[in-house]
Amino acid sequence: MGKRVALVLAGCGVFDGSEIHEASAALVHLSRSGAEVKIFAPNIEQRDVVNHLKGSPAEEKRNVLVESARLARGNIQDLAELNASEFDAVIFPGGFGVAKNLCSWAVDGKNCTVNEHVNSTLQAFHSAKKPIGLCCISPVLAAKVFPGCEVTVGQDKNVDGRFPDAETASAIAELGCKHICKNVNESHVDKANKIVTTCAFMCKAPLHEIFDGIGTMVQEVLKLA
Repeated sequence: MGKRVALVLAGCGVFDGSEIHEASAALVHLSRSGAEVKIFAPNIEQRDVVNHLKGSPAEEKRNVLVESARLARGNIQDLAELNASEFDAVIFPGGFGVAKNLCSWAVDGKNCTVNEHVNSTLQAFHSAKKPIGLCCISPVLAAKVFPGCEVTVGQDKNVDGRFPDAETASAIAELGCKHICKNVNESHVDKANKIVTTCAFMCKAPLHEIFDGIGTMVQEVLKLA
């Protein structure tokens, strides 16, 4: 029987929701491994809406759950309904929606607050010693909720211009967590906390390398489940 995995989304679109390629990559790797996946998102208003063609703010309001349903092909539930006892693991793709909608990192950095249902979900899986997978910017959720944990968002320096958001590693360290430098095709496993992270689009890399890196994260999560 395949592992039961919850996937938590933050909207639809890199600049104001979940990064579509990351969500799709996680789903493909989970499917290939025979996992049974259910998708969730918080039923809240997005912090903002971005016109992805122009890269500028749009004067409209959107709901995170409704937008995430686009990625889930309509098969999605309110995050408030997620029961950790029904799953073996949870995975969070990245995208700016994580830093805007699932927490306030985009505005407040290391002083951010985490959405109550996101926080309770993370705490429930952690308390049950069930693995948590995070990619791109979503490792900051673990850094905020679990002081002392180990995560990666890639490199702590902008190596060859490939890691423009390398300062995120410093902010993670300021939260009392350990940042582990990894390449885009790798993931880091914090065995003590059962937290698996990979940098994905925090690195400027070809899509297939990001896809492969997410694959390592998924496989490590399933090993721990």
